[in-house]
Amino acid sequence: MSIVVGYVPTAEGAAALDRAIIEAQRNQSRLVIINSSRGDALVDKRYVPAEDLAAVTERLEREGVEHLVLQPVRGHDAANEVLDAAEKYRADLIVIGLRKRTPVGKLIMGSTAQQILLEASCPVLAVKAGT
Repeated sequence: MSIVVGYVPTAEGAAALDRAIIEAQRNQSRLVIINSSRGDALVDKRYVPAEDLAAVTERLEREGVEHLVLQPVRGHDAANEVLDAAEKYRADLIVIGLRKRTPVGKLIMGSTAQQILLEASCPVLAVKAGT
């Protein structure tokens, strides 16, 4: 059994990671963490720096969670990276963080969460920060 979590260094990303760890411990599952970048910008605030990723890895090891951390930079959007990982690692669950967006923001930028929810072939657990 495996669980895929889309992780970005935000409150929503932290909430998703926290819940994914709980689910991985509960189900004795491997946790596959996806933190991706399209690679089309000099600085991508969603791409976790190595020292921060090391802290995440240390936490997972301390909590006894089998894990795999992936940081693909292949020109794909985050939703496709999460969906591809879920298929590749035969995920039983995907965990994502949600943030509030305006209707206009969704129209112009699309919604990573919406794409994952609609296209995933396994259950998706969507969590909000602070809940």
